[in-house]
Amino acid sequence: MSDFAEFRARGRAALLAGRATHDVPFVDGGTRWGTTAAFRPQDEIADRMAELSATAGATGHWVHGARALHVTLRTLERYRTHIPQDDPLRRAYGSALAEAVAGLPPARVRLAGVHPHPGGVVVGAHPEDDTLDTIRKRFAHVLESRGIRDVERGRVRDRWYVSLVHFAAPLTNAGELVAWCDAHADADFGTAELRTAEIVQYVHTGGGIRVNSLERAVLDGGGGLQPSSSAVTNCSRCQAT
Repeated sequence: MSDFAEFRARGRAALLAGRATHDVPFVDGGTRWGTTAAFRPQDEIADRMAELSATAGATGHWVHGARALHVTLRTLERYRTHIPQDDPLRRAYGSALAEAVAGLPPARVRLAGVHPHPGGVVVGAHPEDDTLDTIRKRFAHVLESRGIRDVERGRVRDRWYVSLVHFAAPLTNAGELVAWCDAHADADFGTAELRTAEIVQYVHTGGGIRVNSLERAVLDGGGGLQPSSSAVTNCSRCQAT
């Protein structure tokens, strides 16, 4: 995983040059905000990040609360509004995630540095062990072995981060926002222990994002959650589009 120096420099330049992008409310089949495998930092670290994001001066944008903060492991499909409990893909994703985390301890990740980018603001996530990368590789392998074609097939993420803000309208105060990021460039929120991997669905609330947990797998060093007896083990029909 790369550091954030170049990422930050490109983000500052883009915002100051008026090249910000923004999200729009979700629609079925949209390429953004589909079902995702993710980790959510817990407790005081998440609270501190949310408290800081609330001071960003990003009125009219999606400023995330503590329970919406997350580290994306892998985006799995295009957006769907309705994902029932017995949905075959949902069950397959959960089973694959449980297999991917089996036997692994919690991932330790230092959350530090506030960085602007064209679509918002992130905090850098810096792994202190190999757990996240191991899960990323395992999860991709399990999905492929089960015939589940997700939207990130073939992609390798080159950095981890937690988004504090997503722009939801044209950015009108780029200079002020960049200055705020600069003032918090060295913010260190501490090391989070990511103990639970989740399959999540994002819901637009009108003024922000809610994260619904669909499936969970615990990193406890003892095998995670075992797939249920009815979980999909080979999903020839599970082709995410």
